Amino acid sequence: MKIRISPSAARPAGWITLVLFVLAVAGCAAESASTRPWETVWSDYPELRGKTAEETVVRRVVDGDTFVTREGGRVRLIGVNAPEISGGAEYYGEEAAAYTRRMLTGQTVWMFRDVSETDRYGRLLRFVFVPGDALMFNERLVREGYASAATYPPDVSLADRFREAEREARSEGAGLWGGGDDAAAATGKRSRPVDPPEADGGAASGAGDAGLAASCPSPDIKGNINSRGERIYHVPGSRYYDRTVAEVWFCTEDEAEAAGFRAPKSGG
Repeated sequence: MKIRISPSAARPAGWITLVLFVLAVAGCAAESASTRPWETVWSDYPELRGKTAEETVVRRVVDGDTFVTREGGRVRLIGVNAPEISGGAEYYGEEAAAYTRRMLTGQTVWMFRDVSETDRYGRLLRFVFVPGDALMFNERLVREGYASAATYPPDVSLADRFREAEREARSEGAGLWGGGDDAAAATGKRSRPVDPPEADGGAASGAGDAGLAASCPSPDIKGNINSRGERIYHVPGSRYYDRTVAEVWFCTEDEAEAAGFRAPKSGG
């Protein structure tokens, strides 16, 4: 005995299948949107638009600008340089490390690349955000005076933001830009940054463009524009190298001179 199913009887099953398919697609789209909350940072940081973030948890803080993720990756914050705490702590190094430890340890963070994946030490180079805080942590570290701006080509897409953050911190005497040498001596720490004659840490427009000329992954020649508008470069081992706040970095002296920078006078 044969049983025939008319087209009209089969139609409801077809509709049910179609409805389930549409609901499944909609559910996937909603899930996709809900798993990309880091897109909210794009409005304040359009330079990051279209970039995908990595989500992780900060397991341990090494110092002010370096931490370790739960996966074991060592992360170096892009665009900033916090005082060191190893090999003889620099002034405000312990404070910077304590601040980053308090703000990031155990926190979920979103991390974005700029151009480079890692630095020469194998550390991941990242812009870092704490969900719920619209200000990038790298930038906050500079604005609060726990780090200075440091531009290392080719990762310079937000260099202007960091330079502006440092100018504000300096003008307000925030963190490492406040206090004085007496306070540093009392705590046994290296004195706060000062402005030597040939490297006064001043900022001027146009420095970022010069920095783009660097031709190697890890430049180590510091370019600085002092309060008189003089463009001066400092090579490793020179008199003011360690005390200079780099606004731009170069790979060779020829590269620095081509960008309008000169060597310091009197063997500096």
